[in-house]
Amino acid sequence: MPLIKTKPTFITKIKIINFTHMKRKVTLKQIAKELDVSISTVSKSLRNSPEIGEDTRLKVQAFAKFYNYRPNNIALSLKNRKTKTIGIIIPEIVHHFFSTVINGIEQVANENGYSVIICLSDDSFDKEVLNMEMLANGSIDGFIMSLSKETQFKGDFHHISEVIDQGMPVVMFDRVTNEILCDKVIIDDKMAAYEAVQSLIDKGRKKIALVTTVDYVSVGKLRTDGYIKALLDNDIPFNENLIIKIEDVDTCEIIIGQLLEDKAIDAVFAVNELFAVTSIKTANKIGVNVPKDLAVIAFTDGIISKYSTPTITTVSQSGIKMGNRAAKMLIDRLESEEEHDEEENYKTEVIETHLIERESTY
Repeated sequence: MPLIKTKPTFITKIKIINFTHMKRKVTLKQIAKELDVSISTVSKSLRNSPEIGEDTRLKVQAFAKFYNYRPNNIALSLKNRKTKTIGIIIPEIVHHFFSTVINGIEQVANENGYSVIICLSDDSFDKEVLNMEMLANGSIDGFIMSLSKETQFKGDFHHISEVIDQGMPVVMFDRVTNEILCDKVIIDDKMAAYEAVQSLIDKGRKKIALVTTVDYVSVGKLRTDGYIKALLDNDIPFNENLIIKIEDVDTCEIIIGQLLEDKAIDAVFAVNELFAVTSIKTANKIGVNVPKDLAVIAFTDGIISKYSTPTITTVSQSGIKMGNRAAKMLIDRLESEEEHDEEENYKTEVIETHLIERESTY
């Protein structure tokens, strides 16, 4: 009998110790793992989103309350503590545009005594949320970021709002959203696309295809709007079958091949270098001469455009300048003694673009 009494008592003590430990350590990721749901489900449940069923929502909220979960784990005492470090979150590192923006940010940051930490979202909402949660826990003073594709698709920006609400400034660039009030640095994607397509029309091209991303990526949508406006302003019928939206880059060669073989087009306007060089490669395979039979223009003036055969006419996005401006805006806000709570204090700066003409449109 004594053995039977002492065994349950020992087990109970172990459980109490574990619960106390978990109360101190719980994070958004741990809640998701413990309840076997996604991070998105947890975040929406905590905000009473109607997208989540009541049972799941209540379960998540009860779990979070019991373990004292606090969004982003930002202690209020961190608000006035300076690390002289800037957090950068970008969708991908291999993209030439994003690498030039980072260079621009580093130039200004280093000149002002700041270091940078770079995190990749890999175009994942969950990874973007986790990156922000990790960096906001006292590692940095503010964020410079470009939204992931999945974040734009979901339209869920709670993690950014929470960081700003805790007094940590955010500057968005390139892929931005109107849902969040913060400083932003962009180009006029619609006008840049309009001018690129207009240059093709001025060269006598009449059947111009657009190779773009899916609509929920903000820059892709704006560039599509510019493309359509240029056609209509020149009395060229708009044919939606000439707009090719590519979600998976692994399939872009097949999709572009079908476009060139099935449609009698004389120009391609591509929203990035990859789509442009794939169009040229595919045209060569099927005996279509670039630029005689097919003119090609791309966004982003990177290494691919300069060394492709033929070289590619591009819209220069001035990544270095965009990075310079984003860093200056963030540092100015960090070092200003004034409070910036009013909406009108937030600025959106537009960086100019220009067309660099090369062999693909001669």
